[in-house]
Amino acid sequence: MQVLPPPSALSGQTQEQALRAVAEKLEATFLSEMLKSAGLGKTPEGFGGGSGEDQFSSFLREEHANAVAARGGIGLAESLFNALKGDAHG
Repeated sequence: MQVLPPPSALSGQTQEQALRAVAEKLEATFLSEMLKSAGLGKTPEGFGGGSGEDQFSSFLREEHANAVAARGGIGLAESLFNALKGDAHG
C-alpha cells in the first residue's frame, strides 16, 4: 500500500487539492478491499491462470477501485474530504 505524503508536502497543489486527492485514494483503497471481499479477481476453481493470475489480481482490483473512485465513487471521498477539511456541513 502506498503511503501518501502530508498535504503540506505536496508542491504545486493547494491544500484543498491535496486533501481531495488523499480522500479519493482512501475511497479507492476501501473499494479495493470491498471488491476483494466480493471475490473480484479470485481464480475460479478448476480453471485459471495459476499463481501468476493470483499474484496480479490485486492490481486488477486496485485499478477497478481507482476507476470507480475517480468517477465519483460511492460518495465516501467527498465525506472524507469534508472531514479532513474541517467542514462539518459538507
